[in-house]
Amino acid sequence: MSDNTKPALITILDKEYKIACTEEEQEALQASARYLDRKMREIRDRGNVVGADRIAVMAALNMAHDLLQSKTANDTLNHSMGARIRSIQEKIEHALSRGKQLEF
Repeated sequence: MSDNTKPALITILDKEYKIACTEEEQEALQASARYLDRKMREIRDRGNVVGADRIAVMAALNMAHDLLQSKTANDTLNHSMGARIRSIQEKIEHALSRGKQLEF
């Protein structure tokens, strides 16, 4: 461990883990651990996956899928917003150029 890290204790599926992280990262680490624990418990409680390692892999796959869907939606939104901003900029430039023509 480096000087600015400390061991943080997290619990996932009733098993404790010590994770080295900075004090600034501990709150995010705890939130991440709670989220992972909740996802793993959901999978375990459905009863169709047995074993902590398999539950962890399924949770990781589900979380990766959600992340990629979110990224795709975000990319689509960014593209749409970019197109809308360009359209507004063109309208503003057109209006300004018309205004300048009237001034002369």
